[in-house]
Amino acid sequence: MRQTLLIELLTEELPPKALERLSVSLANEVFGMLQEHDLVDKDSICTPFATPRRLAVTIAEVESQQVDRVIERKGPAVAAGLDAQGRPSKALDGFMRGAGVTFDQLQRGGVGEKTEHFVARVNKKGQSLEVCLSEIVAQALKKLPTPKIMRWGDSEYQFVRPVHGFIALHGDRLLSGNVFGLQSGRVTHGHRFLRADEISISCANDYEEILFVHGKVVASFAKRRAIIEECLKVEAQKFGAYVNLPNELLDEVTGLVEWPVVYVGEFEDEYLSVPQECLVLTMQQNQKYFPLLDDAGKLLNKFLIVSNMETSNPQNIIAGNQRVVRPRLADARFFMDQDHRQTLESRVVLLGNVIYHNKLGTQLQRVERMMVLAGAIAHQLNAEKSVAELAARLAKADLTTDMVAEFPELQGVMGRHYALRDGEDGVVADAIAAHYHPRFSGDTLPQGAIACAVALADKLDLLLGICGVGVIPTGDKDPFGLRRHALGVLRILIETPLPLSLDQLLRWGRDGFGTKQLDEGTVVSVYEFMLDRLRSYLSERHFSSNEIESVMCQSPVRMDLVMSRLEAIRVFHKLPEGAALSAINKRIQNILKKSAKTGATVQPKLLKENAERSLYEAVQRLSPQVELAIEGRDYIGALTALASVRAEVDEFFDQVMVMAEDDAVRANRLALLGSLGDLMNTVADISKLAV
Repeated sequence: MRQTLLIELLTEELPPKALERLSVSLANEVFGMLQEHDLVDKDSICTPFATPRRLAVTIAEVESQQVDRVIERKGPAVAAGLDAQGRPSKALDGFMRGAGVTFDQLQRGGVGEKTEHFVARVNKKGQSLEVCLSEIVAQALKKLPTPKIMRWGDSEYQFVRPVHGFIALHGDRLLSGNVFGLQSGRVTHGHRFLRADEISISCANDYEEILFVHGKVVASFAKRRAIIEECLKVEAQKFGAYVNLPNELLDEVTGLVEWPVVYVGEFEDEYLSVPQECLVLTMQQNQKYFPLLDDAGKLLNKFLIVSNMETSNPQNIIAGNQRVVRPRLADARFFMDQDHRQTLESRVVLLGNVIYHNKLGTQLQRVERMMVLAGAIAHQLNAEKSVAELAARLAKADLTTDMVAEFPELQGVMGRHYALRDGEDGVVADAIAAHYHPRFSGDTLPQGAIACAVALADKLDLLLGICGVGVIPTGDKDPFGLRRHALGVLRILIETPLPLSLDQLLRWGRDGFGTKQLDEGTVVSVYEFMLDRLRSYLSERHFSSNEIESVMCQSPVRMDLVMSRLEAIRVFHKLPEGAALSAINKRIQNILKKSAKTGATVQPKLLKENAERSLYEAVQRLSPQVELAIEGRDYIGALTALASVRAEVDEFFDQVMVMAEDDAVRANRLALLGSLGDLMNTVADISKLAV
């Protein structure tokens, strides 16, 4: 009989940041193993539940019993299974014992084929869900993503947190099972404070409702998160305010409460003199609060608390939270006051005491390299070289401040605030803050030539330096974030866009280290590493692998032109002539690869056939047109123009023998094909589009 299956583990408080991942993994593993045991269909509904004190899953339409099956087991070949007298050999005897059959019950398979063999058809009685369940749950728990596990009591059992209860219901029937030494039952617990009594689950289908009504527990992680998000927005609207809802913080808070209630706290206005990024960070990171902002994005002296307690008189809860946040805010103000005793410029020399890498020197040495590189980039972008050099000089100075020592996430942000306080130009201050961008996928890019120059200098110096000392990312390990920095460089060059050569940038960056420290191989390695990142970047933007390789095989150095080249390739590929010309281009390349001698240039006097003269004239006619389009970055126009040569190309291959007996004629025809191939591949190697 098909019924809903309920599995619940009652635990001590689970890690909030890992809670949703644990619950989804448990649900998926149990569901997958039930499928493997033929106890549930792939279309059945699987619902995970997770609160700070429980992991659970319900799965609809689960069978109570496996169906009986006939299993066919292949035995030894007939020739090997019988001796000279036609009696079973030792090999066949062993097979029959293993299969639990007699000689008379054996059948033959592969009749009429090259090798005939014995077959045993064994009736396998289906097991009950109850028999399978304990092993299914145990195996599922072993596969959960729990990097840190613990033991409890005097047992040898291990899990992310101690487990104190185990429920296993199939419909309204209790399934006998044992997990972590706990016998299955139907009793769970509600909210630790609001409904601490034991609660009996009568039926698997009623699990969520029973916990909600009788236990003061919102069991669904997703529903609890949605409730919290809605309540936060409602409370913010009461003050005409806006509340920022970072996904990570929402997930963590959802993992901390079973019955969410939102309260409003506040702090003294005097703390608003501290840069709001500091206050927001300490409230979100340390206290798990949601600060309120006005319409202009300015911080208010109010914050929202997500509590696990519902009470008619919440003043004690609010007062307690206000009491604990004040020292945090006071610390932030103290750090700021201490930092104000020195200017950023006076702190630059202190970077000489900060080790960047034991093989690459100090942060001061790094800053000196960044200054030179940022200045060169700014000059190339027609921006003020001296401004870029100053921004690069001050970019890392805030690493020596108390505020950044306490809150590393504020590096760059505090540098901007302190630079403005010191009277530095706003362009310099903005570049200090933006040079770490983009910090993650989808993050904002630096704005303006100076900020881009400093950001590129920072990332290129790190890529070249770290790769130069042999620290290359492997698998999931990337301790210096080289992939992120490489993608950051590419995004700045492509999305800003900036007319800079990646090869030139890498060589400028290498010069800062000196050829003795970094050789030419480092530049090549970093360039190839970045091309791999570029492939991933383009793939995420839904370009096909053939389209991507058509550009990548030409080793592009102008990243700002890559997207327009790919868009042109996509348009060309859709033309009626596109597929044929791509195939012809591939044919041309294959012919040229196999030919030892080709003419340097086409000699018109050696063109014997009308078809080759027509093709030559078409190439001569098209070349200036394509070159003009390329100069104007009209890649679509350049490739579209190639479509007009389709007739001449077809006629050439139909009527002309390329590999003529006369050496001069053959070399001349190969030269003609070479000039045609070069013309076709001006934008990208269109042969890569040929299937």
